Amino acid sequence: MVDKKESKRRGRPRAFDRDAALDSAQALFHAHGYDGVGVAALAEAMGVNPPSLYAAFGSKAALFDEVLDRYAGRSPLADQLKVPGVAPAQALTGMLRLAAHLYAADPQAAGCMVLEGARGSDAEASQCARTRKAGSVAAIADWLRPAHPDQADTVAHYVAALMSGMSADARAGAPAERLEAVAEMGGLAIAAMLARG
Repeated sequence: MVDKKESKRRGRPRAFDRDAALDSAQALFHAHGYDGVGVAALAEAMGVNPPSLYAAFGSKAALFDEVLDRYAGRSPLADQLKVPGVAPAQALTGMLRLAAHLYAADPQAAGCMVLEGARGSDAEASQCARTRKAGSVAAIADWLRPAHPDQADTVAHYVAALMSGMSADARAGAPAERLEAVAEMGGLAIAAMLARG
């Protein structure tokens, strides 16, 4: 026999809004890095208890992986490479310029979460970020290869190195103007490299 009082007291569990939870987790990871955020703080920000966090995501690293997926999928940076009729050097310079502004736009979420995550000390979490970084480098190289087969890999890695440096500088408090100057100089180097072939 079911105790009616007990079933009334329990009631229906509050609905879990996965998107809102992921937004909260992203804000913490971006502000403090993977290593700087504990499961208790994540659970509190997401409005769940730690066991529910593990039940929903499996682990802190799996949560981070899902957050990185959303973050990378929503980034407007790759859109710079999809504008028709824009020369590759111009498109890449535009991407670097936009990165400079995005990385410095919010002091509470400075830099790129993927690039900063790749520097973390947790092996599983940093591997998630490094995998996404490698995918982005490969995508740039593939995009360049039809017009610049000999320079595609070098330029793609150069772009990633510039973005990584700009991200680190933004985390250290560099303003957008300084990062944009780096982006402009990088764009000149890219144009020179691509002009070789």
